[in-house]
Amino acid sequence: MGSASSRDHLMKLLEPVVATAGLDLEDVTVTRAGKRSLLRVVVDKDGGVTLDDIAEVSQGVSDALDGDDSMGQSPYTLEVSSPGVDRPLTEPRHWRRAAKRLVKAELRDGGMVEGRIRAADESGVEIDVDGASRRIDYQDLTRGRVQVEFRRFEDEEDDLDDTGDEG
Repeated sequence: MGSASSRDHLMKLLEPVVATAGLDLEDVTVTRAGKRSLLRVVVDKDGGVTLDDIAEVSQGVSDALDGDDSMGQSPYTLEVSSPGVDRPLTEPRHWRRAAKRLVKAELRDGGMVEGRIRAADESGVEIDVDGASRRIDYQDLTRGRVQVEFRRFEDEEDDLDDTGDEG
């Protein structure tokens, strides 16, 4: 089985499992390491993923794989994580989840916009660029990236998130 077809198969198999836990399946990758395989499952949701979400999804994914032969008979390690801040923004939901964040957006015409996301819907995103709001349709964007900001400590309390961004 080619790697593309097995990835598609795993996405189809695991999407409903992840959805049951209230999450979106963002990516599945399988990496072979000697006799073992590493199966990475990346999940996300509005408001961020909690450790409980990760535990619930890990269990569901394990159960689903036990009843399916896509991982074969060889031993594998399952790693469930949420996207790090360096994940490119390519889907409407990625932009929506990055609301209020500072982003750099690459435009199809080769330009670049940097600003703070005010809002995002199914067709485009509204970015605050130097105090002026600018609407950009997704079709005019290639992708965006959240810019890491270092904020003063007292700003942090209301939105600490422990989504485990080591990935």
